[in-house]
Amino acid sequence: MREYSIRQAVEADIDEARAVMLDAVYRDFGTGYVPHWHADIIDPVSFYVTPPRHALLVAVDEQDGTVAATAALDARGPAHPPNPGWLAERFPSGETAQLRRVYVRPGHRRRGLARRLVDGLLEFARADGGYRSVYLHTYPHSPGAMGLWQALGKVVCDEREEVPGGGSGAVHFEIPFA
Repeated sequence: MREYSIRQAVEADIDEARAVMLDAVYRDFGTGYVPHWHADIIDPVSFYVTPPRHALLVAVDEQDGTVAATAALDARGPAHPPNPGWLAERFPSGETAQLRRVYVRPGHRRRGLARRLVDGLLEFARADGGYRSVYLHTYPHSPGAMGLWQALGKVVCDEREEVPGGGSGAVHFEIPFA
């Protein structure tokens, strides 16, 4: 059985973390790199490593030292547009810890890595002391995502049902944060 360590990303992890994220947007989402949506993937240091209230965690495979999974957190709430206005009001920037880029390479899935990474991000957010809620959005076609987020949180908006025309198809979650 493989062993993994969960840690804050360091300089040596950045290229591999970026590769995990890019692989996910190409393979799992089929969108490929879209600059407007994925600038943080190209420059994770500026988005997640340098800002003191943000974090980028990685799961490192102890067998070969490679990055098997990523998860990030920042203080940006959902923007309106494209998200519904009431959602942006409910989860304002600065007070909201938004979970992002929770991606696991296919060969490392079903080993609890995403949950361990999310637990680490929630610990980080609690230690920060300035967050009052935890938010994320996902897409139903993302492998394993809906099951994970339904187990950890509650749906606050399913665009497929609540937004005229289905919006972007995103499902928005709040993770309990006490």
